[in-house]
Amino acid sequence: MLAIPSKGRTLQRTAKMQRSGERDLLRALAGGDRSAAQDLIQETYPQIYGALFRLCGDRDLAADLTQETYRRAWSAIGGFKGRSRFSTWLYRIAYTSFLNHVRRPRPVQSLDEDGSERLVDTAPSPEEVAGQSGEAYRLRKAVMALPEPLRGTVASRFWGELPVREIAQEESVTPVAIRKRLKKAMGLLAVALEEV
Repeated sequence: MLAIPSKGRTLQRTAKMQRSGERDLLRALAGGDRSAAQDLIQETYPQIYGALFRLCGDRDLAADLTQETYRRAWSAIGGFKGRSRFSTWLYRIAYTSFLNHVRRPRPVQSLDEDGSERLVDTAPSPEEVAGQSGEAYRLRKAVMALPEPLRGTVASRFWGELPVREIAQEESVTPVAIRKRLKKAMGLLAVALEEV
């Protein structure tokens, strides 16, 4: 009789195959194989770009932040210890790149100064604003208002689509601690979204 694996076992097997594939590519990359880097990018780009797009809601900014993520990852690849999947480590770099962008001070120039007529309006156009979903915008704003440990956990779990176990490994805490963060964050988000 043929045994049909359960969905959980199939997902576990797929995760193990992905992990072994990542390890093989990382070994090849360490050996100087440039095609391994291209393969790693090809495997991880949709997840990283998608997570950044969900974080910022802007396709161009998500593409720029994705490029910044890979630039930072390649310069720090020697620091990857293999405690988690490569894609989890890469997502953490992407999230940090996003936070750095949000925190970056924006230059302000007085309108009274000479040359003020050369200022370019970088605000989104009315068409872009109208194209954004009101609910997605409110959710993104509510998530970004959460305190940092909660915000990072929510973004990693739902926008980065990382498993609880991977998030816990990356942050050096237990999966129970991650679940508690998620529960607290969901409560705060429910209250914040009800007020709106």
